Amino acid sequence: MTAAMVNAEHIRQFKLDNPKMREREIAKHFGISEAEYVAAWLGHGATRIATDFELIFPRLEALGEVLALTRNESAVHEKIGVYDRYIQGKHAAMMLGELIDMRMFPKHWVFGFAVEMAAGDAVKRSFQFFDAAGDAVHKIHLRPASNVEAWRALAGELALANQSSSLQTSASVLEVYENDAAVPHTELRERWEAMTDTHQFVGILRKLKISRLAALSTIGDDFAWRLDHDAVALLMEQVAEIAVPIMCFIGNQGCIQIHSGPIKTTKAMGPWLNVMDETFHMHLRNDRLAEIWAVRKPTDKGHVTSLEAYDADGNLVIQFFGKRIEGQDERVEWRAIVENLPRLATSKAA
Repeated sequence: MTAAMVNAEHIRQFKLDNPKMREREIAKHFGISEAEYVAAWLGHGATRIATDFELIFPRLEALGEVLALTRNESAVHEKIGVYDRYIQGKHAAMMLGELIDMRMFPKHWVFGFAVEMAAGDAVKRSFQFFDAAGDAVHKIHLRPASNVEAWRALAGELALANQSSSLQTSASVLEVYENDAAVPHTELRERWEAMTDTHQFVGILRKLKISRLAALSTIGDDFAWRLDHDAVALLMEQVAEIAVPIMCFIGNQGCIQIHSGPIKTTKAMGPWLNVMDETFHMHLRNDRLAEIWAVRKPTDKGHVTSLEAYDADGNLVIQFFGKRIEGQDERVEWRAIVENLPRLATSKAA
């Protein structure tokens, strides 16, 4: 179904009648993707734009201070800062700014929009990008200090000739892991123990054709162990209390966004765990976390300890690491916090 089939005018009127309802929820109400919801506003504040990284990212610094937003179904990661250090890459690109730190995978950036909408007495402006299924990959929201003229100029340059509201979306394809039912445990142990860098972990999963959860649940308690459901909230409280610098990763198949540094203001509101700091906002649906793991990976400077949380479908929702000093082992305080979180004795390995 597309926004055109639902009737774009009806969608726009529904939003006007329900101004406090979030766009994602309106899309679900109509049985369409969020990208198709935005497409209903083409000619009424929205413009289709190119998703070519080399046209977009080198120009974003001119916008000045903005809010970068990356999310998945259960977590939202917002960073306030400048897109000030873009590193291009054919299959994976990076933004390595002081505050905005991202890993981007171009093939998943399929639909793009420049959006300019009235919101009460103000006007909200953004660039929004979606994958082939119409799910949000990344959004860039202007703030009061942003350069509006730079935004308008870039929106004009990125505008596509095709401004049709009919989007050819496709269903998300679930990845199949051939060896999840019979994980090659011995080889997994050998490769895990031989790691010298945490980035090698993804390569191990690909080589053995197993999922992250299959690896964690079979590797053995010396490298991965299940944690109690309260572990994430406890972790956030403790690192905030003693100001341990951390790294918080939240992402989707097209973009991973990272916060590096301490967190200060944590607050639980209903099912949401929140961080509301000056340049970092995080919102996590704690009730959607099905499995929480502490993970230990070897490196050439000692081992790295992380907390990883997964939803009921086995999707990685959020990761926490201790922020390391370059060339050194991880901070003792961070390791102690993770290793003392309440555990569940559920590892399958002998």
